Formats: sequence, structure tokens, C-alpha cells
Amino acid sequence: MLAKLFFGYYAVVIIFLSLLVITRKNPVHSVMWMLLLFFHIAGLYLFLNAEFIAAIQVIVYAGAILVLFLFVVLLLNLREELQVERFVGSWPAGLIIAVAIFAIVVNVIRSFVLAPPGKYSIEYIKEATHTKALGTILYTEYLFPFEIASLVLLIAIIGAIVLAKRKTRSH
Repeated sequence: MLAKLFFGYYAVVIIFLSLLVITRKNPVHSVMWMLLLFFHIAGLYLFLNAEFIAAIQVIVYAGAILVLFLFVVLLLNLREELQVERFVGSWPAGLIIAVAIFAIVVNVIRSFVLAPPGKYSIEYIKEATHTKALGTILYTEYLFPFEIASLVLLIAIIGAIVLAKRKTRSH
């Protein structure tokens, strides 16, 4: 009973915070609500005994990504943008589209059939811990996509260094 109560709390608060993130007019307030959202998602991961994923959630998303969002929001001049009422008449159409998408998602979920448990069942993950199961899957079955993602990030880092070096030499 207590587990359902905690899960219900996290589910309701995560949905509420998600709505606050997308409905706030001030982008800085949206980023702050997103910070609280990321911490609640990490709390949900902790509740599900996925400590490593919770730590990554806080370090990567609440730390690095959110700081990047905050820098972008603060560096952009959004004062003029906030004064213009661009989507005043769009709420009814947006509500109709949201209800339609929700109905489609509910129908898809109802028709979804779960496959039989595979090699990495819940019992295996509980026995091997989440971190070991994640590492095993990542470095065996998904090694090639993982290496491709690593190469893409390496190329992006090298490109950023080359562009930064060119700008310092030209000045």
C-alpha cells in the first residue's frame, strides 16, 4: 500500500511539474520547474531501486543539461518575446489536439500485448543489480550503437576545439 502511495505521489507530481514547465511564460521559471521535475524523476528512480540511473539523472540532466538551458535562456534577450501575445486564440485548438493525442495513446496502450520475458527479466535485473545489467546490455548487445554514439560525441568535441582555435587565431 505504501509503495503504491509513493509511486502515485511521484506520478502526479511529475505530471504536474511537466505542465508547469510548458505553461510558464517566464523561461527562467520554466527552467526552475524543470529542475524540480528532474529531481522528482530521480526520486522515482530511487524508489524503483535504480540508484545508478537516479545519480545519472541528477548529474547529467539536473546538472549539465539544465545549466546549459539556463545559460541559453539568460543569454537570449527574451524581453520583447514575452510581451507579444502570440498564441492567445490557440488554446481551444491545442486542447482538442491534446485530447485527440491522449485518446490515440490510450487506444494504443489498450491494444498493446506484452511479450514473454526475455533474457533480461525483472528477476535477472534484481539479481544482478541495475548497474551490472545496464553495463552488460550496453557492452554486449548494444556495443556497436554505443561506439557510434561515442564517435559522434568525439567528432563534436574535436569540431568545437577546432572552431575555438580558429577564432582565437583570427583575433
